[in-house]
Amino acid sequence: MMMKVSERIDDLKKKREKVQLGGGPKRIEKQHKKGKLTARERIEYFMDNDSFVETDTFVEHRSTDFGMDKTEIPGEGVVTGYGTANGRLVCVYAQDFTAMGGSLGEYQAKKMCNVMDKALKMGVPLVGLNDSGGARIQEGVDALSGYGDIFYRNTIASGVIPQISAIMGPCAGGAVYSPALTDFVFMVNGTSQVFITGPQVVKSVTGEDVTQEELGGAVTHSTTSGVAHFMADSDEECLDQIRMLLSYLPSNNLEKAPHVKTGDDVNRVATKLDEVVPDNPNKAYDIKDVIRETVDNGEFMEVMKGYARNIVTCYARIGGDSIGIIANQPSYLAGSLDINASDKAARFIRTCDAFNIPVINFVDVPGYLPGTNQEYGGIERHGAKLLYAYSEATVPKITVIIRKAYGGAYIAMCSRHLGADAVFAWPTAEIAVMGPDGAANIVFKNEIKESEDPAVMRKQKIEEYKENFANPYRAAARGYIDDVIEPRFTRQYIASSLEMLKSKRETRPAKKHGNMPV
Repeated sequence: MMMKVSERIDDLKKKREKVQLGGGPKRIEKQHKKGKLTARERIEYFMDNDSFVETDTFVEHRSTDFGMDKTEIPGEGVVTGYGTANGRLVCVYAQDFTAMGGSLGEYQAKKMCNVMDKALKMGVPLVGLNDSGGARIQEGVDALSGYGDIFYRNTIASGVIPQISAIMGPCAGGAVYSPALTDFVFMVNGTSQVFITGPQVVKSVTGEDVTQEELGGAVTHSTTSGVAHFMADSDEECLDQIRMLLSYLPSNNLEKAPHVKTGDDVNRVATKLDEVVPDNPNKAYDIKDVIRETVDNGEFMEVMKGYARNIVTCYARIGGDSIGIIANQPSYLAGSLDINASDKAARFIRTCDAFNIPVINFVDVPGYLPGTNQEYGGIERHGAKLLYAYSEATVPKITVIIRKAYGGAYIAMCSRHLGADAVFAWPTAEIAVMGPDGAANIVFKNEIKESEDPAVMRKQKIEEYKENFANPYRAAARGYIDDVIEPRFTRQYIASSLEMLKSKRETRPAKKHGNMPV
């Protein structure tokens, strides 16, 4: 007997309701008790009202082993689709932990791959909300092949569309590599973990006792490992952060980031900048004060805030246009460059360059951090990443030397020699091979040694070196600096340079790809 149209519609509604309920009320309640939203609640919160369009709603697995032929997994444990965030098209997937732990099988992977392909074809950001128990063991190699398909697409889409991963629950084993391949990783403190092997395996292999949070929690990956770029205290805060980040990014590599009317005059004079740098060259200050005074409305979004704090990376706006900022932080390790700071900054530069975001550099760097830990860790290889990234980047590059710029670190922080389009210095800038104390000891070694009072002579020679070399004018005389400017006009000089550089066109020799010192 044929079903009536009304019956077919009722049947459709029932099937849709069943899928939308995920693992059912009890598992949804359990998810909420952990302080976590469900996959659909996350998408609903993240997307603009009523904009989400679900895809592959009724996909089912085809596994029959280990009783899987009798197991129903609504939506295959993942919700996929597209919609708008801040009025801009975005593709999204959200693993559903209430449906068989969000475990990844062959067809969950196919759903994810389909939405990834859509994002790449349409040239829109891809946002992945990860909350999964890992590979579906019952599906064996089919599950593993699914991970491989996802990793491949992450790699192909890299540098073409922004890829954002939010870890909103467990993420272990092979599952960790998809987020690691994306541009930005968000974590939620207390409810998300990332690790290759869990605490039990670590205990059995190495004998180490460690909790899940200590091993792979948000704090660990935001401060120690550098795996996570952002940390939030709740699902809602995490999703708000993603929307904020997207506002600074273009939809793809062929576009510019959206212009925003901030209401802050580009010709605003920032008088507070005249007093930021202490008279004592060895005294610290907070470089974020310089950033706040320079950018529109003092607003910026810091990336990797808790990791390698000797360098600050953030997104902001000047004249309503997105910029990326890299700044040495004198209040932490004196702002020196080390392995982690080099990695952090190099990654940030390449992300900005991929998505047409100008790079602004605030320089106050005494050099590279010395020590056996740095040498044994390969500071030369890691430091070279920074040189490579700046030299490779073709977006507008503007550098402002605020105070110290010594030796190789001066070169590494986007000097004219690495292709900076505009270089300015404050009168407080000290550009030299090394600091005055060390330089005087070498240059005037004999004179100090042979003098009647070496201590007095040394002091005199240090002052002589400071006067002649520890200033911006020698570099300006050689054309390595475009101008020495009053700090209060920094915003105006940067804004003017950005306007001039809007038509910048620069290419590199044709090649398959360079060989970055990874």
